[in-house]
Amino acid sequence: INGYFDVHSTNYLDLKHRTQATWNPFLLEYNKISFALTADGLKDKKDFLPNLREAIACGLHDTTALKALTIIPAQYLKVSDQLGTLEKGKLANFIITNGKVFDKNTVILENWVKGIQYKVAGALDTGLAGVYDLTMDGARLTQLSFSVKDNKLNIKPKDSTYKIAKVKYNTDNKQISFDLKTKTETYYLSGWSDDKTYKGIAINSNGGTLNWNLVYVREDSAKKEPKDSVKLLPVFSNLPYNYAARDTNTFMIRNVTVWTNEKEGIIKNTDILVVRGKIAVIGRVGKEELFFWDVKEGSFPIISGSGKHLTPGIIDEHSHIAVMGGVNEGSQSVTAEVRIEDVINAEDINIYRQLAGGVTTSQLLHGSANAIGGQSAVIKLKWGQLPDGLLFPGVTPRIKFALGENVKQANWGENVTERFPQTRMGVEEVFEDAFTRALEYEKALADFKAGRIKVAPPKSIQLEALLDVIKGKRLVTCHSYNQQEINMLIKVAEKFGFKINIFTHVLEGYKVADKIKAHGAGASSFSDWWGYKMEVNDAIPYNAALLHKAGVITCINSDDAEMGRRLNQEAAKTVKYGGVSEEEALKMITLNPAILMKIDDKVGSIRSGKDADLVLWSGPPLSVYSKPVMTFIEGVAYFDITRHQQAEEQLAKEKQALVEAMNKAIASGKKPEEPKKEKEKIQHCEDMEIYGEEDEQ
Repeated sequence: INGYFDVHSTNYLDLKHRTQATWNPFLLEYNKISFALTADGLKDKKDFLPNLREAIACGLHDTTALKALTIIPAQYLKVSDQLGTLEKGKLANFIITNGKVFDKNTVILENWVKGIQYKVAGALDTGLAGVYDLTMDGARLTQLSFSVKDNKLNIKPKDSTYKIAKVKYNTDNKQISFDLKTKTETYYLSGWSDDKTYKGIAINSNGGTLNWNLVYVREDSAKKEPKDSVKLLPVFSNLPYNYAARDTNTFMIRNVTVWTNEKEGIIKNTDILVVRGKIAVIGRVGKEELFFWDVKEGSFPIISGSGKHLTPGIIDEHSHIAVMGGVNEGSQSVTAEVRIEDVINAEDINIYRQLAGGVTTSQLLHGSANAIGGQSAVIKLKWGQLPDGLLFPGVTPRIKFALGENVKQANWGENVTERFPQTRMGVEEVFEDAFTRALEYEKALADFKAGRIKVAPPKSIQLEALLDVIKGKRLVTCHSYNQQEINMLIKVAEKFGFKINIFTHVLEGYKVADKIKAHGAGASSFSDWWGYKMEVNDAIPYNAALLHKAGVITCINSDDAEMGRRLNQEAAKTVKYGGVSEEEALKMITLNPAILMKIDDKVGSIRSGKDADLVLWSGPPLSVYSKPVMTFIEGVAYFDITRHQQAEEQLAKEKQALVEAMNKAIASGKKPEEPKKEKEKIQHCEDMEIYGEEDEQ
C-alpha cells in the first residue's frame, strides 16, 4: 500500500485479510489441521522467512513450522520413506545453522544433499556476539561490543572516545580487520580468531606497528535483542453484517398489510405469527392459537407492521451470484457433468445485497457457452452460513441448456472457430447426439447387467445426468431468445420424451407463446432488456405480459447481481407494459418462480405451514419508493435495516482500526503492498474466460 490514501481506498475484507492472515498457520495448528508451507506466489522469495517468523510470533509453534517444511510435504508427496526426518536409512538431506532455525539472525552454515556438503559462503556465526577487552602491546584500551545482524558483524566501542569503521570478517579463514579511530590517531587492525580470542597486528597513522588482542569477557546483555512475544489475534467481524446468527425464528408482526399470493389475496391490517421458522397464523392471534402452536405469550418479539406491507420472499429464477471462479465451462459443447453446487461462494457480498432487496431464494445457473451446460444449484440466501447451509433442501436436480449466439460462439471472436457447433443447425445436432448417446449408454448398462455383453461401458456422470433429464428426474432451464430455436428444442425434447421446464430470457417467447403453453413449459423473462446483440433485437417489454395472458406461467429474472437487488421494480414494469395487475406482477417474482422450480410447497406465498421466507416493506412492494425493512428466511431476519445501520457503524470503526494499524506498520518500515486493482466480479450468462483472459460477450 503506497501511502495513506491507498490504505483508505482498500476494501474492508482486504484490509482484514492483510491484518489477520499471519494467524492462519496458528489457527490451522490449533484446530489440528495438517498443512505444508510453500513460497509459491511470493513476488520475492526472500520474504518467505520473515513472513514465517511473523506467523510464529502470532502463535505458530516453531516445531509445527519445521514439520510444515519437512515431514508434512514429504508425506503429501509420498516420499516420507526417504525425506522429512533425520533417521537411519533416509537420504542425508539436512542443514546446519548457527542458531535456532527460525531466529531472526540465524544463518545456514552448511546444506547437505544426499550426503554431499555444500558450505554457504559468508554465513556468520552468531556466537561472535559479546563484549571483548581490547589491548595493544599489553595495554588495555577499551571494551568492544560485537553483534551479528543481517549476516553482518558490527563492532561498537564502549568508550565514546573511540570510533570503529570498515569492519570486515572472512568466514572461511576467520580473519578480521577494522579501523579504530581516536581524536588524534587511527589504527588499522587485522588479525585472526582462535575460538573467542582475536590477535593480530595494528598499524598506526605513522606506519608504526603494535600487537593487539581481543579477549571475550561476557555476553552484551545491554545490547541483547528482546525476544518476540506472541501477538494477540485482533478481533474483527468474521463476516460483515452477520447479525442474523443470534436471531430467534419465532415472532409476530402486528397490523400489517399481507400480500398472500393465495385465494385470500391482499389482507389489510392483520397479524401474522411465525413459529420456529414456519408461518403459523395469519389473522387474529389469541391464547388458543398460542396454545395450539405451543408458544408462550411474551416469549417472542412483536414487530409493528403499521403502514408496512408483507410479501413472500423474492425468488430469482436466473442468477449467477455466489459462483466462485468462472460461470462457464466452455471447453466443449456438452458439460452436463459439472456442478454449480461445488463452487458456491458463501462469502459473496451480493448475497447480502440481494437480501437487502428482498430476495430470499436464487437459482444459480451455469452460463450459456454450451448447448448443454452444467448442473444448477438452488440456494436460500442465508448470509453467514457455509456453502452447504445455503442449499435449498429437497429440490429436484436441474441443469442448464442454452440456444443461440453464445452456443454457436458468434460473439467469441474471430479466432474461436474450432469448437462444434458454429451454426444454429449444429446446436440442434448437439442435443440429438447427446441424448442418443445417453440412451445408448443406458442400453449398454442393461446389456452388461443381463450378460449380453462382457464389458461394462465406462461410467459417465455426463450421460447419467442426461438420462435423468429424459426420465424427468432432472429439470431443464434453457437460455433462449429466438423463436425458431425455442420451437426446435420443444420438438427435440418431445422426440426424446421429456419437457423443457423453463425457457429463460425467452425474449421472443411472445411469438410462440401457444407452443410453449402446449409443451407445458414455463417462461422466465427480462422485463425490458433488448438490443444488446442481434438475436434480441425483436425483444419487447410486453413479452412477460403476453406470455402470462397466453396462460404460460411467467416470472421475471435478473441474470445480474445489480438487477437482483430491485426485482420488485422489474416486476412492476409488467403493470406498465401489458396491464398486469399488481398482485399478478408480484407473483412473477415470488409464487410463479416457486411453481416453475417445484418449490411452491415451501415458498412463494404466505400460507400456514410454509417456510417463513418473508419481506417486510416500508410501503407497497412494487413502488420505487418502497424498500425492505426486514427480510426473513425461515423466520430469521437475515436483513434488518436498523441492525444494518448499526453494522455499518461498527464496520466503519473496524475499518478505521485496520487503516490505523496498516499505516502504523508502513510508518515503522514494513514493506508496503500494492492494493488490489481488479474490480468486483459480477457474472452473467455470457461471461467467458478464454485462455485465461476474461471476455464478456
